[in-house]
Amino acid sequence: MRKTLTAAAMSLTILFTMGTGNAFADSNLDKVVNSVYGTPYKMGGTTVKGFDCSGFTKYVFKKMGVTLARQSKAQFKQGTSVAKSQLKEGDLVFFNTLGNGVSHVGIYVGNGKFAHASSSKGIHIDKLSNSYYQNRYVGAKRILSKYTYRLFATEL
Repeated sequence: MRKTLTAAAMSLTILFTMGTGNAFADSNLDKVVNSVYGTPYKMGGTTVKGFDCSGFTKYVFKKMGVTLARQSKAQFKQGTSVAKSQLKEGDLVFFNTLGNGVSHVGIYVGNGKFAHASSSKGIHIDKLSNSYYQNRYVGAKRILSKYTYRLFATEL
């Protein structure tokens, strides 16, 4: 019973956190992210027992049949660069959190927000406008093709 209540509360939190009116809200991508929301952070983690940032993005994209490199720096070399003003749900967003280039990655979920593996909160959704992330933003990459975007990141 407690797990059911926790899952219901988490679902409501995600719903209110993400907002309404974006393509991501009712997509397969949304379902994959929601299925691991709250999973704890684990350095080197790539499974539902714990994720680091690139382990999370690799896991989500694998569920969509897309292969990503294992580390954030290598993921940054994949796909096509996208201007921040042109972000679409499913784009990867990259940050310099350690002072030596790309060191963190998340998945843009629309409405100025991204899902990522936070070292303190686990899989979580934050605003790109949060001063911490805004000051460390490096860039974004579009990994999904037009076909895979339609298949996974648009409303069902």
